[in-house]
Amino acid sequence: MTCKDTLFSPLCIPCGEKILDLQQPVVMGILNITEDSFYAASRNPQPEQMLARAKQILDEGGSIIDIGAVSTRPGAKLLPPDEECRRLVPAVKRIREVFPDAIISVDTCFAKPAEASILAGANIINDISGGQFDDQLFHVVANSLIPYILTHYDSSLSEVQNPLMGMPFIKAMKRWLEVRLEALYQLGSKNIILDPGLGFGKTLGQNYEALEYLNHLCASFQEPWLIGLSRKSMIYKRLGCTPAEALNGTTALHAKALMKGARILRVHDVKEAVECIKLLTPCQQ
Repeated sequence: MTCKDTLFSPLCIPCGEKILDLQQPVVMGILNITEDSFYAASRNPQPEQMLARAKQILDEGGSIIDIGAVSTRPGAKLLPPDEECRRLVPAVKRIREVFPDAIISVDTCFAKPAEASILAGANIINDISGGQFDDQLFHVVANSLIPYILTHYDSSLSEVQNPLMGMPFIKAMKRWLEVRLEALYQLGSKNIILDPGLGFGKTLGQNYEALEYLNHLCASFQEPWLIGLSRKSMIYKRLGCTPAEALNGTTALHAKALMKGARILRVHDVKEAVECIKLLTPCQQ
């Protein structure tokens, strides 16, 4: 695999004039400007709601604001890139204006909204498709030198006829990520974060396998890992509850992810995730 060519540690990621320091784990707060996200309490479609949510993320200790204009819940349809741009870009501009020092991530699978968001002030591209939905997205990321979150999303591995589990599944996941990392680095990308894609193209069991073997994945790649499991179906289906009742389960799995090596937690509940990190970080006093 081509090595990451950067003057920075893999745990110190330049985001424009800012540095995302992952020497200690950090929290990415979810800011949905949609009206149909799976967790109803996370919907902030109105401008005043959006700004209030951004302020809450920062006030509660979040290091990154992750803006999404399209729901990626199971069964949801993605917006055409032009419509996603229309929703996403004004939000990025407004949050950058009100919170000039914030690190802003945008949750998109398409090159056009990604490029427009970068011009509007976004610092990170968060792509749940792993570059599969738009073959130009890798080029946009590489040309801008912006940090990119590469998410594992290989639905072929979740086929009922051949449900890979355990190390065979993890090996397949590693190979899938290696191929895409090689493509990104060959194009000139320098700062990539990996995401096992919990909830995307996986059975319930595979989601838990990916979490269980996260320490193995972390040891296999130099790139830092993000975990996004907040209030997802892997929690509420297993517990027999609703997303609104899944905070306790989320916190339990956040603790496991941190102990397995996660460096970024993508969450709905920032305060609770920040507290989880504090309690699992060695006390200096």
